[in-house]
Amino acid sequence: MIVEIGHFALILAFGVAIFQMIVPMVGAARGWSGWIDSARPAALAQFGLIAISFVALTLAFVSSDFSVLLVYENSHTAKPMLYKISGVWGNHEGSMLLWVLILSLFGAAAATFDANLPPRLRARVLSVQAAIGVAFLGFILFTSNPFLRIEAPPFDGRDLNPLLQDPGLAFHPPFLYLGYVGLSMAFSFAVAALIEGRVDAAWARWVRPWTLAAWIFLTIGIALGSWWAYYELGWGGFWFWDPVENASFMPWLIAAALLHSAIVVEKREVLKSWTILLAIMAFGFSLIGTFIVRSGVITSVHSFASDPERGVFILAILGLFVGGALTLYTFRAPAMQAKGVFAPVSREGALVLNNILLAVAAFVVFIGTVWPLVAEMAWDKKLSVGAPFFEKAFTPFMLALAIVLPLGAILPWKRGKLKRALLPLRGALAFAAAVAALVFAVSTGHSALAVIGAGLGAWLLGGAAVDLWLRTGNSGLSRLARLPRADWGKAIAHGGLGVTFIGISLLMAWQVEDIRVAQVGQPFTVAGYEITLEKVEERPGPNYDATIATMRVSKNGRQVALLHPEKRVYPVQAMPTTEAAIQNGLFRDLYLVIGDPQQGGGWAVRSYVKPFASWIWLGCALMALGGLVSLSDRRYRVAAGARRGIVAQPAE
Repeated sequence: MIVEIGHFALILAFGVAIFQMIVPMVGAARGWSGWIDSARPAALAQFGLIAISFVALTLAFVSSDFSVLLVYENSHTAKPMLYKISGVWGNHEGSMLLWVLILSLFGAAAATFDANLPPRLRARVLSVQAAIGVAFLGFILFTSNPFLRIEAPPFDGRDLNPLLQDPGLAFHPPFLYLGYVGLSMAFSFAVAALIEGRVDAAWARWVRPWTLAAWIFLTIGIALGSWWAYYELGWGGFWFWDPVENASFMPWLIAAALLHSAIVVEKREVLKSWTILLAIMAFGFSLIGTFIVRSGVITSVHSFASDPERGVFILAILGLFVGGALTLYTFRAPAMQAKGVFAPVSREGALVLNNILLAVAAFVVFIGTVWPLVAEMAWDKKLSVGAPFFEKAFTPFMLALAIVLPLGAILPWKRGKLKRALLPLRGALAFAAAVAALVFAVSTGHSALAVIGAGLGAWLLGGAAVDLWLRTGNSGLSRLARLPRADWGKAIAHGGLGVTFIGISLLMAWQVEDIRVAQVGQPFTVAGYEITLEKVEERPGPNYDATIATMRVSKNGRQVALLHPEKRVYPVQAMPTTEAAIQNGLFRDLYLVIGDPQQGGGWAVRSYVKPFASWIWLGCALMALGGLVSLSDRRYRVAAGARRGIVAQPAE
């Protein structure tokens, strides 16, 4: 009965979304206040109904109700409770239900917290948000119903994909969806502004918190996925340029550009058309990611579905919303006149360059991701675009971005002088040069990437510190503590990017890898560490059988770590997984993987020493923290600039 209630609630939510899509939009066009005001209760009702539906499906998974087809295909009675719950979104149908739940959550949040929005603009924003909901609720109900029953329920299920039975993958998708779907709010604001034909500083102030929240969630989700790939897949890497990894990275890059562009609109009322275009494209790339994951056109370890027919449905949604928004943009963009001018050497100019670099970097990732598909469709050729292409084509834009960021933060608005802006950054430049020289001194025989990346990372850290200090007016630490949170957030985020730069460059240049057959009791040496395979034993897990190795790591005769890498086999799906054993450290990770037994005796063993690996995720955490600190700034919450916009809004 609970399952039927969930299905019925989803159908009701579909009807409410249709109402919310039509009535407030008509009311805003006609000036009918009752119809305009209906948007808020409709948004709350839609969220409540979808939440009921999601809870019903979750209860079916928790109770192992195998009369539900989705539960049978993605769960098992022996599965731990955490993975029974995460199994709700560890499949196509359930993940789409989570998708629309988060979509309606953002709509309900806008209806609840954006009290300063002009009523007509709010009605249009919620109406556009509901239109997206109508499309995806229809997609779920007609092609991907999660509540289908089995006439003769089986005794047990087929279990969840073993690769997804991991804490990192339990939390990674919800954060990604909060980011993906959160960008729908920026899209809805952009389309609503195009309908009204009005973009100003108040609009930028309203759209920035939603974009920032989505960017924070995307940052956390991407970092969790990267960390999962690092320790779970056993390859020792943190990023593989997998199509689905790229699908989340592209909207992250565009969202970062949108954040910086919205600042220019808010402060100077220029780049209006470009900012609207970025808002459309950010959500467009999110829909492209949804298509890649669920269409089956690109093979990936992360893919949820391989049904081309459902992929066509998503492609139609993509074409409808992005194509429709771009068509509206074509007619409205010429009317969005900039109110100010600026010199190329100015903060506006630096932000424009920042936007260009981020947008081109996203386009490079997009081309590398879809080119194999295009080649197969157009010329019937099987092509593979791997890490070498992305690293050579993408890296230069990121290096240029790292050079520009500290300088752009120092330059004045409207007009500046490069020489004068560089003067306060002399300390940061000296710090970067010192770090690069130190890395060069210990990098004999290694790639120049370590020197360049570490130097630029130090440049970003030093630039963030200088920017904070200059904002105090050189008045000391007391003024530093009273700076607006947005200033602190920007500095923390830019510094986090610098930390990630250092981590990636030093890890890729200095890591040591050793692959060998290790005999029990016979030590071997890797990068100065003595590693001994002491024993290998079999142990049963909750729903898997594990081969667990005990490996002792010593240096200079002193034990450094006792690690236990595992190899698991899940009997239900007869699928093996690798569980790397990692000793994390601030300056290096020890990373051990146990493989299969060998015919001549011994075991296949991978050993890695990974310098500064933890700095990659420390930098991501700092970037997300910087975003949170900025989002907590009171100016975001009260939208001070928004009140002026209400007064200035012309009657329609």
